[in-house]
Parts: sequence; C-alpha cells; structure tokens
Amino acid sequence: MSQADTAKAAVRPVSPLWTFGLLRSELTTTFRRWRTLALLAVLAGVPVLVGIAVKIETGDGSSPGGGGPAFISQITNNGLFLVFTALAATLPFFLPMAIGVVAGDAIAGESNSGTLRYLLVAPAGRSRLLLTKYATVVIFCLAATLVVAVSALTVGALLFPLGDLTTISGTRIGFAEGLGRALLIALAVAASLIGVAALGLFVSTLTGSGIAAMATTVGLLITVQILDQIPQLHALQPYFFSHYWLSFADLMREPVYWDDLAKNLGLQALYAAVFGSAAWARFTTKDITA
Repeated sequence: MSQADTAKAAVRPVSPLWTFGLLRSELTTTFRRWRTLALLAVLAGVPVLVGIAVKIETGDGSSPGGGGPAFISQITNNGLFLVFTALAATLPFFLPMAIGVVAGDAIAGESNSGTLRYLLVAPAGRSRLLLTKYATVVIFCLAATLVVAVSALTVGALLFPLGDLTTISGTRIGFAEGLGRALLIALAVAASLIGVAALGLFVSTLTGSGIAAMATTVGLLITVQILDQIPQLHALQPYFFSHYWLSFADLMREPVYWDDLAKNLGLQALYAAVFGSAAWARFTTKDITA
C-alpha cells in the first residue's frame, strides 16, 4: 500500500456495523465459491456412502464388521449412531483438509488475485481484516461439521430405525438426549478444528500463492497425523493438535468423561493463540504489493 492509501484509511471512522458488513461479505464470498460448495458436497457425501455400505452389508440381517470408524457396529440398531460414525470418519482427514483449503486461501488467495491491497484501502486495518478472515474460517469449521452431522442424521433416519440408544458405558438414554449428545459432539468436533484454522491462516500470510498455502497446510496436517501414530514419539504426541481429536467419543459415556475433552479444547486454544499471534505479527509487518 502507498502512504497516501494508508493515511486515507487511517482517517476513516470504522464502525461496528461496517465490521459486521465486512464479515458478512467474507462469508458470502467464501460460501459462494465453487470450491467451497464442492468441499461441502464431499463432506455431505461421506455419511451417505457409509450408510449405504452398512445397509448393504447388513441386508441379510448380519452385523457390520468390527473394523472401520467408531460406533459403526451400532448403526443398524439406531440410525443416530451414523452421526457419530460419520464424524469419526471425516475428522482425521476430510474435515481438516477442507478447513486447511479455506484457511490457506484466506490471505494468500486475495494476494494472488490482486484484491488484498484494495481490501486494505478500505477502513478495515490489517488486524481487523485478519480477525475477520479467521472468524470466517471458524464459522466454516462449524458449518462443515454440521453438514456432516445433518447429512448423517438424514441418511440414518431413512435407512435405519431411530429411538433410545445405548451409551459406551452401557446405560440407556432417550432419543431426545441422544440428539443433544449428537449436537454437543458436532460442536466439540468443530472446536477441534480451530487450531488447524489458525495454522492455515498463518501459512496463508507467508506466501502470495493460494495454491501453495493450501498445499502446505494440507501437507502439514498429513505429516502431523503420521507423526501422531509413531510409538517412538509418544512423549511429543500429546502436543500434536490432532492427538485428542477423537475424545468427542467420551460424550457418549455416562457420566461424560471430560478430561480428554478439556485437554483437546485447551490444546486447540493454545494453537489458535500461538499461530493466530504469528499470523498477526507476519501480516501487520508484511509489504503488500498486490
């Protein structure tokens, strides 16, 4: 940005209403992209494929095999378990990959298309724009998770019976309480992705290529999850952002086991703080030429 542009932006008042308008504009732009719609369609398709596969396998009255995502053996008894199974199936790769793509493109994509400089001429300021970008990615985390959950609930209701369900602890809870647990699990899964969102945003500030930022973020996701499976790294694994992702299963215990859930939320908050601060430090001192 030129000094004249900077001075012009500095004297313009910034109202909360304008900030809300910026967020609304970012959300509209993000969710109207064909890439975003394709990612959501893939996420919605995973529960469909899992549900159909289980239905075909159990068509002769047999139980599904013991392998596969958690809760899969319970789907034929209660379609609500398809929600838990679908989230367990998408969390290790599909959901974080989608978040990595959106977060990685947040700043680098604007720079690559030549629109970042013009965004900063508006009375946003770098900090406000970065925060708006991060809020957009976090909202996408929630939307993507809910797409999986709603798709799974719909398919589960169409293909399997619904009713009271048995928790991991062996106790029975009503269907309404089961729906409440499903919503809590979806929120826990969405919260598990805020660290990835901050990491992707930081990577996005390091380059002017949206494709490079997206590829780097997804590559880091895969690398960390591979490292999380190596026994020799057990001392480091509790600090990997993916280590406690599947702790949402503890919400299906009676009573709920909160320890790993709390560790997961604390770890995600730490990653969000560290990489969010790094993104801010980089973005606020970066020369914007495009």
